[in-house]
Amino acid sequence: MKKLYFMLLTLFILVTSVQITTAEAAAPDSTWLNTSKLAEGVIGIQYEVPANKRTKLMITKDNSSYTYNLFTSNQTEAFPLQQGNGSYKVSVLENTTGNKYKIVYSEDVNLSLTNNNVVYLNSVQNIKWNSSDKAIQKAQQLTQGLTKDEDKVKAIYNYIVNNVQYDYTLAGSVATDYIPNIDNTITNKKGICYDYSSLFAAMLRSVDIPAKLVMGNTSYVTQYHAWNEVLLNGKWVTIDTTVDAGLIKNKKTVELIKSSNKYTSAKFY
Repeated sequence: MKKLYFMLLTLFILVTSVQITTAEAAAPDSTWLNTSKLAEGVIGIQYEVPANKRTKLMITKDNSSYTYNLFTSNQTEAFPLQQGNGSYKVSVLENTTGNKYKIVYSEDVNLSLTNNNVVYLNSVQNIKWNSSDKAIQKAQQLTQGLTKDEDKVKAIYNYIVNNVQYDYTLAGSVATDYIPNIDNTITNKKGICYDYSSLFAAMLRSVDIPAKLVMGNTSYVTQYHAWNEVLLNGKWVTIDTTVDAGLIKNKKTVELIKSSNKYTSAKFY
């Protein structure tokens, strides 16, 4: 468990401590940035990642940055603009040496949403889903005939906490660039906290319930952690499927909604 903590903490440090050189960005190229879904609070990145270069995407607003890895196997990816309305700087970075990166492309994007919660309904890099996924089809099945959001949340929550087990093997070997795959989680019925929270968020979003994946710390566990915030009855509530799956396994009582003051968020998606 200590190894998992350091792996997740290293992941957080890596995506928040990238050093940018003053090298000039490449000539403007409108093909790399797709803003067709800007009205939903997301952007698309269409970039052919060099096989021999560590490549990242940095999204910055008001001196707060989110940094993501770009992969050679995924030439088109979606990313959220989750820090509210205003101007964002979106940059593609390539590694030069050590932890230093140069800007390859950079462009400003202005977000102006009437409802900021729409951001948390999208498929993005670490909460990736589509209607053909086994997990999403399961969400549709579990919520069929249900009309209240609270009932839908409970149905999906109950399925996850009663069927997905914590994967200690993965926890001991997870890579710093690990990205959850919701179908792997639901098929293998196991995962780490990142998998639990990505799966729960994706299943909820697929039935039109805004959900965040949150990373940070909680008094429930000693490790760096991932959990969810879900919009219910007009309020964001904290739900932790990882903790509750463990409690249920040990035949302990669980409560759907956790006290938010026991959680301290560092990043949210």
